[in-house]
This record gives sequence, structure tokens and C-alpha cells, in this order.
Amino acid sequence: MIQAVIFDIGNVLIEWQPERFYDRTIGVDRRKAMFSEVDLHGMNDKIDLGGRFKSTIYEAAEAYPKWKSEIHMWHDNWIELAAPVIDKSVEILRTLRENKIPVFALSNFGIESFEYAETQYPFLGEFDRRYISGHMEVIKPDPTIYEMVEKDCGLPPDSLLFADDRSDNVDAARARGWKAHLFENADGWADALVEHGVLKKSDFA
Repeated sequence: MIQAVIFDIGNVLIEWQPERFYDRTIGVDRRKAMFSEVDLHGMNDKIDLGGRFKSTIYEAAEAYPKWKSEIHMWHDNWIELAAPVIDKSVEILRTLRENKIPVFALSNFGIESFEYAETQYPFLGEFDRRYISGHMEVIKPDPTIYEMVEKDCGLPPDSLLFADDRSDNVDAARARGWKAHLFENADGWADALVEHGVLKKSDFA
């Protein structure tokens, strides 16, 4: 029996497509060139592991002066990278809460960037428990982060149902004994919750 539902945030509740932002702002060719020269996702991992938001990005920019202003955008225009909201996923979150089902967040997210996101996306305050990697100093798919969740919430692994957009994160959860769904779209996530007996089709009428 599922006792708690766990949401990733990026690409499950909020779209996270930095490449799309840069395609729009600097053009596809320049974006491809920059991403081939600069490990921007590796930079972001440092933030998700607890590194300072602005200084981590600005230090990376100093190391690549050719791309300095563009790298600054990762911080200065961050909310445009983390947008838009996936409205149906928010609806699902709220439907679960209306049905008295505990809902947790488990997300690779920086400390300061998450605090900023909360000011833009109020639903991020609606979880019963929030497991944010920056505070935990470990990121998915490291098994440690899943173990930390289990110890904190006290629920059996097979009673947890987790949605994430990355297969490696889903596989790591399943390896711990969690139920897990590879998120591709909100309709599929809703169907999975019905299949697991957590919600009913009538909840989405």
C-alpha cells in the first residue's frame, strides 16, 4: 500500500530546460558551442550539492571569459530557465493533499535557488516534507539520498511512490525498493497514480 507520494520538481512540476532558454536568447549555434565548451550542468550540480548560487556561477564565468555574460544569465535570468509550471502536475499534487495522502518533494535543487523559486511558485510550500539536495549535500541518483528520505520519513521503501523525469533517478529509487514512475507527462503520472490505487479516475473529472 502506498503511504506517501514523492515528486521530483524539475521537469515534473516546473519545466527545467536551460538549453531552450539559451536557444531563445543567444541562438542555437552559440548555445551549442557554449555547452560544448562549458560544463554548465556540472556547474549546476555543485549548486545542487549545497554550493552558493551566485558565486558558483560567477566563478565559472570567470574561468570562461568568452562566455562570461552568457554564464551570468544562469543566475541573473534563472527563473526564466525554470519555467513554466506544469499545471496539471500541480493539480495532481493538490488532489493528493485533498485526499489526505502525504506528499513529499525530493529534488536536486540548490539552497538559495530553491528559496527564490518558492517566492515565484507558492505550491512549493505545499509539501508535507521536502528533501532538497542542497541541504542534504547529496544529489540523485546517489543511493544515500534515498536512504536519507527513508530514515527521515520512517516509511517502508515499498510504500513510497516516486515520480522523476530521469531514468537513472528512477532506477536508483527502484533499487531501494521504492515504487517509481518515469515522468514523461502529467497525464501519464495521473494514470500511474490510478494504477497504484492512490487516486481514482473520478478525482480528475
